[in-house]
Amino acid sequence: MRLICLPYAGGSATIYARWKRSLPSWIDVVPLELPGRGARMDEPLHEDPAALADQLAAELVDATLASPFVLFGHSLGGLIAFEIAHRLLGLGVQTPQMLLVAGTEAPAMRDDSRWRVPLGDDALRAELLRLNGTPQEALQSREIMQAALPVLRADFLMCGNYVHRRRRPLPCPIRVFGGDRDETRAEALQAWRGETSASFGLDMLAGDHFFIHGRQAELLNLIAAVLARQERPQLAAAGV
Repeated sequence: MRLICLPYAGGSATIYARWKRSLPSWIDVVPLELPGRGARMDEPLHEDPAALADQLAAELVDATLASPFVLFGHSLGGLIAFEIAHRLLGLGVQTPQMLLVAGTEAPAMRDDSRWRVPLGDDALRAELLRLNGTPQEALQSREIMQAALPVLRADFLMCGNYVHRRRRPLPCPIRVFGGDRDETRAEALQAWRGETSASFGLDMLAGDHFFIHGRQAELLNLIAAVLARQERPQLAAAGV
């Protein structure tokens, strides 16, 4: 089972490097890097989430989606993962076995109007401080901030430019993870139920928006358990 992971706003796919060592060997963690960061630093940043989802879905198709896979994304990454799943469905190719999203409201419940105007550097630093997901040494490093702020600015604009379109629910199960001290409302997490015609589940963990770091071991245990339950019916059908 491949677990294709998308990063949050301002992040790189390298945040999932430790997951490879922590999850069971039968789960193949595949960090999906976004343009403009990490190994794709030379590519232009996106400000249009629809265009980004189109590009990433096409790349996944070209990579030959032959084996079962699951999409995971935190915050903005969860939203992009959701759009990729719809793009793959529209292309008539293999869709994910499951969509896992963390720390993000259901698309129909989002109000990202405050992100529609580009934020200045000071406002971006203040947002990083408020979200409590960036080490102080990074916030105080001019070099790190010079590299990080343009990425974060573009990602926040992607949030502001997102437009929810009502479509047929996805045929794959959706599992949502939330932090009990995150500002994301519980009803907005529950609203993901309306985006699937299959099963739905919600797990709340202790922590703020970046519970995926603070409660990483607990989150990975939950993900492994969810994927194991997803695998059993397929193995049984194959006579294994």
